[in-house]
Amino acid sequence: MSCTTPSRNKGKQLISKKMQGLQQETLEPSSQSETDSTAKGTVENTNPACVDDFERVGVGPWPGGREHWPKGDQWDTTLLAEGDRRNVTDEYRYWSREAIKKDLDRTRFSYHVAIENLDHDFNIGSIVRTANAFAARACHIVGRRRWNRRGAMVTDRYQHVDHFYTPEQFVEYAHNNNLVIIGIDNVEGSLPLEHYELPQQCVLVFGSEARGLSQEMRDACKDICHITQYGSTRSINVGHAAAIAMWAWVLRHA
Repeated sequence: MSCTTPSRNKGKQLISKKMQGLQQETLEPSSQSETDSTAKGTVENTNPACVDDFERVGVGPWPGGREHWPKGDQWDTTLLAEGDRRNVTDEYRYWSREAIKKDLDRTRFSYHVAIENLDHDFNIGSIVRTANAFAARACHIVGRRRWNRRGAMVTDRYQHVDHFYTPEQFVEYAHNNNLVIIGIDNVEGSLPLEHYELPQQCVLVFGSEARGLSQEMRDACKDICHITQYGSTRSINVGHAAAIAMWAWVLRHA
């Protein structure tokens, strides 16, 4: 069953007709704050070939000028005029940030993601980006308010991200919203994720790269699951583990 609105279908059809000829165009900067933020967060390799590939990402101005612009509240006039080089799928090209977030809200899944921010972990941004890709309802940062957004690649602008200072505050929120707290960590007594039936209304909680889940958070979890491994390393990167856990939820419930 399709969850796409007629207006979104129309937007997809319009873009699909234009996209092929636009994909290879080199763009001038558009939507200054977001373009600059995206560029600063992604262009680190000074290899000319890599930089050239980055400059070709996205689409140029809408062909034909203002008189040919599509109609609708979702379109961003600055992007239509200057081009769109953001990290978004083709169906959202030229859409405003607010319109994209609103459209995603219609189809987000029921699970949430929480990350304990104990060490200013750079993986938090990566987890937020994955939560966007797998349509988590919301992301919750527990602990320190400031977190490293670099790995999010600007996807946090399209995701609901909030903050709780303590595990107690977060646990109260989860209980008030009927969310079962499921920890992901390879600790003694944890259950293999591949054999676990993840609840539909749940929040997947991840700890820091160095310390894993805090004892307070472990105590709040209904269950803690681990990802079965077959090599010599004791653990995998928490950002990778989060992606596997979210994918496991999607496989069961999407």
